[in-house]
Amino acid sequence: MAVGSGLALYHILGVATCVALLYFSFGEVDLRHLSLPSVPAGSSSRAAMAAPFVERRGARLFLDGRPFYVNGWNSYWLMDQAVEPRTRNRVDRMFRAAAEMGLTVCRTWAFNDGAYNALQLAPGRFDERVFKALDRVVAEAGRHGVRLILSLANNLEAYGGKTQYVRWAWEEGVGLSASNDSFFFDPAIRDYFKVYLKTLLTRKNHLTGVEYRDDPSILAWELMNEPRCNTDPSGDTLQRWMEEMAAYVKSIDKRHLLTVGTEGFYGPTSPQGKVSVNPGYWHGNYGSDFIRNANISDIDFASIHLYPDNWLPHAKLDGKLKFVTQWITSHVEDGDKELGKPVLTTEFGLSHGVQGFDHSHRDVFYKAVFDIVYESAIRGGAGAGAFVWQLAVEGMEEFHDDFAVVPSERPSLYRLIKAQSCRLAKLRHGEGDEAKRTLSVCAGLL
Repeated sequence: MAVGSGLALYHILGVATCVALLYFSFGEVDLRHLSLPSVPAGSSSRAAMAAPFVERRGARLFLDGRPFYVNGWNSYWLMDQAVEPRTRNRVDRMFRAAAEMGLTVCRTWAFNDGAYNALQLAPGRFDERVFKALDRVVAEAGRHGVRLILSLANNLEAYGGKTQYVRWAWEEGVGLSASNDSFFFDPAIRDYFKVYLKTLLTRKNHLTGVEYRDDPSILAWELMNEPRCNTDPSGDTLQRWMEEMAAYVKSIDKRHLLTVGTEGFYGPTSPQGKVSVNPGYWHGNYGSDFIRNANISDIDFASIHLYPDNWLPHAKLDGKLKFVTQWITSHVEDGDKELGKPVLTTEFGLSHGVQGFDHSHRDVFYKAVFDIVYESAIRGGAGAGAFVWQLAVEGMEEFHDDFAVVPSERPSLYRLIKAQSCRLAKLRHGEGDEAKRTLSVCAGLL
């Protein structure tokens, strides 16, 4: 995500708060066992591989024969914090906190290129100490019944990003251009990235003995966080890169789902009515093209992000909430009618850095997102889930941005997230006796 500042948010009306409180009436439930059978660290490859993979069937996700709906979150820092013994407990604490809220999927970075605690020290050269940290993250996710979306690169400079790949090529005298966008078209850089992809996908977890490409604790791979190619607003350069890398990933790993990682901006090939949904005309100049990108045959589901504070800095809260509905609904409609693929809102957040912010604003904002996901799920639509940006545990202020939330410090938000988990789980498991046995923690709601 790109953090920015916005202007004033306005206090919500009392009636909006009352509506939000009705949503909280679901109560507090513990859903930690609803997602994935626990796989203890050190378990055999055969045992881990016996667990089911999440699959795509048309515009819906399925797990073990039943529709699977995601209530997810972002904690990009998991691998980094798993490296050092003094910070490693943050990973376990985060997964425990998430499992207590019934969160089913975490999106996190599986890259760190040339930065502190780098996974990739130089092209094709990896730090085993950091790889073991990623092993721990994958194993801990399985142990807590959580699945992962692992992002494979960054458009931004944080944790190296495409800038680091371009720098490596330039320093070795093989780079075609010093432009960051040469990441997408320079043959040497594309080869660098493929070496990383193969190394990661075929990595054998030292704790479980399972190769990543065979581990059902991983829900999906994401090619890049927020890919943009400003030097080619036609979108052709980025599209070719996406097609090439998606095919390469699938040549190694046909079991896991794959997404691109786009923010959802409509580009030059989109219908005019869709382009007008963009939050501003400039978002059509990033080289991304939502429908065209997501239509790639090797891409299993589409992703969008949602940051009305950054994108609509002059809007009042009610205007931002209106945009939330329009943005997500438009893309879910694309999933239903144009793509035939699920759509996940893999990042959404409301900044506490804007003037007039009140924590109740987040409650209403989150609820608006959750309701759209739930309404799509009820009708069997393409809206497969949403991921909060970002969650952390206590004592991690150095990783906070304007959107960070420590759930234990915000009881109303904690209850809201938990309630969403429960109603999505209820949809998945139904109302019968089997569901009541499976969802004993939700028995009062079934």
